[in-house]
Amino acid sequence: MVERVIRTLKEQCVHRQRFESLQHAARAIGDWIAFYNHRRPHQALDMKTPAKAFALTT
Repeated sequence: MVERVIRTLKEQCVHRQRFESLQHAARAIGDWIAFYNHRRPHQALDMKTPAKAFALTT
């Protein structure tokens, strides 16, 4: 599962832009992770975000 997340990160974030610095990369990747967990619906989670799916389990 982690390998799939890393592949998606590379495809949707890292490979689509050229980073000017390590700080720029860290900010862009952090923003993408927040989007992935809180705004992007996942088919495997019945089109819920990971944050929403997790909240339903607690």
